Amino acid sequence: MSGESLRDILAFLAVARERSFTRAAAQLGVSQSALSHTIRALEARLGLRLLTRTTRSVSPTEAGERLIQSVAPRFEVIAEELEAFDKLRDKLAGTVRITSSDFAANTILWPKLSKLQPKYPDIKIEIAIAPGLTDIVAECYDAGVRFGDQIAKGMTAVRISPDIRMAIVGAPAYLEKRPSPKVPSDLTRHDCINMRFSIRGGVYAWELKKGKSNLQVRVDGPWTFNCIYQVVDAALAGFGLAYVPEELALPHIASGRLQPVLKDWCPTFPGVHIFYASRRQPSPALSLVVETLRYRR
Repeated sequence: MSGESLRDILAFLAVARERSFTRAAAQLGVSQSALSHTIRALEARLGLRLLTRTTRSVSPTEAGERLIQSVAPRFEVIAEELEAFDKLRDKLAGTVRITSSDFAANTILWPKLSKLQPKYPDIKIEIAIAPGLTDIVAECYDAGVRFGDQIAKGMTAVRISPDIRMAIVGAPAYLEKRPSPKVPSDLTRHDCINMRFSIRGGVYAWELKKGKSNLQVRVDGPWTFNCIYQVVDAALAGFGLAYVPEELALPHIASGRLQPVLKDWCPTFPGVHIFYASRRQPSPALSLVVETLRYRR
């Protein structure tokens, strides 16, 4: 059945229910003459008269009554289901799946979302730690969390942190054995703790910047991890130099357990962002999560 026929049947049901073209037309938001034309066209297509019209009243014929009994309940079920979908759309419930680095999960997501979820018990939050870049559409994630310059095109991104400055640090015991690096090329003569962003991915090259000079330095050392907190632990244990977010290093620098080197070469990256596919309408639950995480200066 065509969409036109469905609309015409809905118009017929309105007239039969109201027993008036005038009231039905007002309810449907159309003119009385247009509604009369619609009913006549429906009767012509069916080859049956559906309504008996008098100057004072409108009532269904036998055929019209049969049509009411057979299709009206089905339309009511459809209307109820659509109403249920509307309620589901507006309900703050469901699972929000997020892929994130361990750094963002520990320093941003957990502190904020652990306070949000108890207020909305029907929302479930799933956080998957993945150091590499994840295709959130292919992997069926609702959102991803990465540095602002790592987000693919076609994504809606919302900043959830200030800019992130990096630091190169080592334990005093390690730096007593090796002269502190003065220029980036000195790093190749040091034990450095590496990061690998995924099982099949390459080892991360340290990104350094000073003025207009931008370098990517590939370093070597005895340890490689795919989580930043183990990198910090290895540096604290004296296994070599580490390239980490300054936020993670500062408490250890303050306590004297780590020392910064090459400070003038350590870059600042665009802040962490949460992102999701632009072509998808975010659920109310995801929208709430995004607004909870949104960075406000």
